[in-house]
Amino acid sequence: MSAEPRINDRIRVPEVRLVGPSGEQVGIVPLAKALELAQEYDLDLVEVAATARPPVCKLMDYGKFKYESAMKAREARKNQAHTVIKEMKLRPKIDPHDYDTKKGHVVRFLKQGDKVKITIMFRGREQSRPELGYRLLQRLAEDVADLGFVESNPKQDGRNMIMVLGPHKKKTEAMAEARQAQEARKADAKANPGKSQNAAESDYVEDDTDVEVEAEVEAPAEAPAEA
Repeated sequence: MSAEPRINDRIRVPEVRLVGPSGEQVGIVPLAKALELAQEYDLDLVEVAATARPPVCKLMDYGKFKYESAMKAREARKNQAHTVIKEMKLRPKIDPHDYDTKKGHVVRFLKQGDKVKITIMFRGREQSRPELGYRLLQRLAEDVADLGFVESNPKQDGRNMIMVLGPHKKKTEAMAEARQAQEARKADAKANPGKSQNAAESDYVEDDTDVEVEAEVEAPAEAPAEA
């Protein structure tokens, strides 16, 4: 069935409860009278409550109404933000330089308002030392505590150990701040043409509104006991 309301001669009832162009209540009138008033005002008769008895109809410019509704829906989609789960993989015996690099990515994801799934990958004899992975995850959680929190505690999943970090800042807030910073940099570049002309153009606000959200993480499990 069509979601479009019935308008004008598509309305098939003997009488309607009519609402005027400014929202005023006209009352219950015969359908023929309502259509006559619509012609006088050069407007459409639109059925806005088909299940009412009698149906409620309003005099309006239906084309303008549809356009404005589409613009509102488009703006709502533009401002909508989906929570995305990023993933970062580490080894239990990661060297300091690699750890700093990985931590930098986690910091960036959390600043963007995204969740981060941290996976510790065990190989060979490392599987007998799960406390190494647990300690590494604890260290990372403490290092980024100002930006995120442990949403799902470390748990063993086969050869891997998984933890999920959630951002303190909402995705919509992060996107708004990023756009403001981008606009400020563009304004600064325009006010100071001596700077690199590519500075403003190179700024890009990552928009994950169309990125598919990963499956929800399972319920937190008990952390392994340290050896």
